[in-house]
Amino acid sequence: MDTLTKNAREALLLRRSRLQGLGARVLHGASELSEGERRELHDIEDALARIQAGEFGRCARCGGALGRYRMRAIPEARYCLTCSAWVER
Repeated sequence: MDTLTKNAREALLLRRSRLQGLGARVLHGASELSEGERRELHDIEDALARIQAGEFGRCARCGGALGRYRMRAIPEARYCLTCSAWVER
C-alpha cells in the first residue's frame, strides 16, 4: 500500500469513527444521523472496501486514475473529474 493510500485510509477511518460516534449518541437520545451523514458514512465504507480490494484511486465508471490531488482532497471519491461531472447530470 503506497503512502497516499495509507494516508487516505487513516483519514477515512478517522471520519468513520467520528460518524459512528454520532450514531452511537442516537442510542442515547440524541437526534439520528442526517441524510448527509448517512451518505458520507456509506461513501467512506465504500472507499475503505475499494482500498481493501486494491481498487482505490481508480474511477468506478471509466477505470482511469482519479489523480493524486483529488484522492488527497476527497479520498472517498468514486469518479474522476470528467466522470463525476457526467454522473451529476
